[in-house]
Amino acid sequence: MRILHLISQRPDSTGSGIYIQEMINASVRNTHTNALVAGIQTGSYPSLTSIDANNCIFIEFGNGALNMPIVGMSDVMPYASTRFCDLSPDDIAYYENSFAEKISKAVSLFQPEIIHSHHLWLMSSLTARVFPHIPIVTTCHGSDLRQFHNCPHLRKRVLSGCRHLTEILALSEAQKEEIAKCYTFPTNRITVVGGGYNTKLFFQEKKPSPQPVRLLYAGKLSKAKGVPWLLKAITTMDQSSYHLDLVGSGAGEEYNHCLHLAGQKGISVAVHGAIPQVKLASLMRKAHIMVLPSLFEGLPLIMLEALASGCRVIASKLPGTQEIASIINTEYITLIPLPERDNVDEIKPEDEVHFTRNLSQALHSSTQAARLESDLNITLLRQQLDHFSWDQVFARTEAVYNKALRRAPLQ
Repeated sequence: MRILHLISQRPDSTGSGIYIQEMINASVRNTHTNALVAGIQTGSYPSLTSIDANNCIFIEFGNGALNMPIVGMSDVMPYASTRFCDLSPDDIAYYENSFAEKISKAVSLFQPEIIHSHHLWLMSSLTARVFPHIPIVTTCHGSDLRQFHNCPHLRKRVLSGCRHLTEILALSEAQKEEIAKCYTFPTNRITVVGGGYNTKLFFQEKKPSPQPVRLLYAGKLSKAKGVPWLLKAITTMDQSSYHLDLVGSGAGEEYNHCLHLAGQKGISVAVHGAIPQVKLASLMRKAHIMVLPSLFEGLPLIMLEALASGCRVIASKLPGTQEIASIINTEYITLIPLPERDNVDEIKPEDEVHFTRNLSQALHSSTQAARLESDLNITLLRQQLDHFSWDQVFARTEAVYNKALRRAPLQ
């Protein structure tokens, strides 16, 4: 099968970037032929191991009509970025025209049998409009749903094409319901395939002594990820009882605020910045607890990576985290109540103290449990974790490809 993969931002650095690379890797293992169109910043080319450079076409931000930082699907990206809500009508026109030109070139050169796009947003919408004769399968990552809520002025353009996609892939059952509601898309054309983790990178080995207990956070350093409240919560702990590895990057005021909190006296934190997956996996094998205090997530793959690495998990009670907890039923997962929010990823000021307190309580109880049992017995979780291997996720995706090839796009 000839598959053209599309993503409007870098095919690395974020969850969706890792996702598309793993889809390409699994596709190659299953003898499919692949091409890629992706957005990059001028002069900053991604490292791609499973696809020939001759089969890659990049839309470059930072020069010409797109003389701006790359437009990110999240408002805070791990690299310099532009927000969709800040684009002018002219910017939107240049953005769509640039992607249409490059995707048209890729279609002409590669002659794909199927297109697999990522995010239910502007790029996928224009692709469906420009290429109604090619089956298009689109993966929802959650950040697109957040943009749908935050940018109502762009919904009409998004819906004009996304309603005519052939198939949609969802990360969770809750996400499937939200897609059907927001995009008025038939549920029989939305398939939950989930997300995956790299079984060769994330695995268990003997943990170090829990004196101190090692905590790990990995993701963007931003409010939407709950990082400020995590850093406030650990101030309630004895500094000698824990060590926090803070992994990730960001930009702007929120990022600087997180770094300021991490630099407070009296807390034990190592700030690592953005690191390769190999180094993250190494840190995770040494960690006792992984903390994910996000206010918004799709299906957080880092929960799977942490469990496979023998970590306890503390996470906000979100649809995606609840879905993982329902499939991997274990006492090693602690879900904390989601605070009241002003919008999809901002806490109401009066509820910040409750969220911080809940995080603090979960940290205290989980660190106490880690001291009693530092090496977890995850043998019984193996079968459930296998459901989330990339090979299993791709097998479910490939079934949707075949289904799409038998169907005409919605008209």
